[in-house]
Amino acid sequence: MLNIKIITVGKLKEKYLRDACEEYLKRLKRFGSVSVIELDEYRLSDNPSEKEIDKALEIEGNNILKETKGYLIAMCIEGEQLSSVKLAEKISQISVEGQSTISFIIGSSFGISENVKK
Repeated sequence: MLNIKIITVGKLKEKYLRDACEEYLKRLKRFGSVSVIELDEYRLSDNPSEKEIDKALEIEGNNILKETKGYLIAMCIEGEQLSSVKLAEKISQISVEGQSTISFIIGSSFGISENVKK
């Protein structure tokens, strides 16, 4: 059985988004175990410097890596966008190769640390 972990930085605040997320989780559970881990965002000033952002990403990245397991897929803007069919093929390939856990990583509004992407 496939285990899927969705690791996010931050929490959904809008009720309609939480409801939609719950609906998709119900649908996914037919295919394996699914868990969502919501990590706290690092608090930044209203107008953060690049140094502050880098520090926040590093701390968030360390927290992410503590929760990850198995094959990691970082959901980041500079990554390769896959169609639903290609994503399904990738997940199938990962499980055929012997991985039983896939961790999807969703970063904060400033992205995902380079450490996690590696």
